[in-house]
Amino acid sequence: MLRILGLWLALSCFVLGQTGKPPLVTDPPKDTSIPSIVQSFAAKETDLKEARERYTYTREVTLRASCKGAQPGVYHLIVDVGFDNKGNRSEKVKAADSTLQCIQITREDLDRFRDQFLFVLTTNDIQDYQINFVGQQQQDGSRFYVFDVSPVSTRPDKEYFEGRIWVDARDLIIVRSHGTITAKLEKKRKAQENLFSAVTTWSVQTDGRYWFPSYSRASDVLHFPDGDVQIDEVVQLTNYKAVAQQK
Repeated sequence: MLRILGLWLALSCFVLGQTGKPPLVTDPPKDTSIPSIVQSFAAKETDLKEARERYTYTREVTLRASCKGAQPGVYHLIVDVGFDNKGNRSEKVKAADSTLQCIQITREDLDRFRDQFLFVLTTNDIQDYQINFVGQQQQDGSRFYVFDVSPVSTRPDKEYFEGRIWVDARDLIIVRSHGTITAKLEKKRKAQENLFSAVTTWSVQTDGRYWFPSYSRASDVLHFPDGDVQIDEVVQLTNYKAVAQQK
């Protein structure tokens, strides 16, 4: 049973950008208020969520796992996410293969690969969260407002994000997040068997307008009773294409 998420991605520009660890300046912005920033990015997240429902895309998962006493293995999955003839979301597996020995892929893992990209902080969602401004960062000519986010009220049938977000200071849109998606109630019962790493997700601009999630990355060593497992994983969303709305 695959009980964790670890992420790896060979994106040298971001790796080099993060190595320097740009300083976090705790001074609040001078040209706007914190509540205004939160309301602005929440409104754009609302638009983003609605727009994403009109796009097809490809999801590709590459997971590498190694542990003592077994050969390193790789799990690879490519799925086309689109619509059926009734306009409902559908997924078509294009490729799936695995040489994993340390772990196995389960339904919870497949759900996690999909759901980690679905986190949004819409105008309706922000009431369920504590959103704290922690500072500003300057990197590669861009300025970001940085917030820590944690749920203040939860429902057992819904998943929540806990971690940190980076908001582009010019466009006031979330372009990066780092954290975990809280497990649903039924998954918590298996907490001793299901361990999940924090995930870093980046967004890229699509069609010159929407900042859709594009890829996630992380790398971690998970400590299980039967031994440690090193997980490196990449999850990418590509080939975004808008489809005509059905009347």
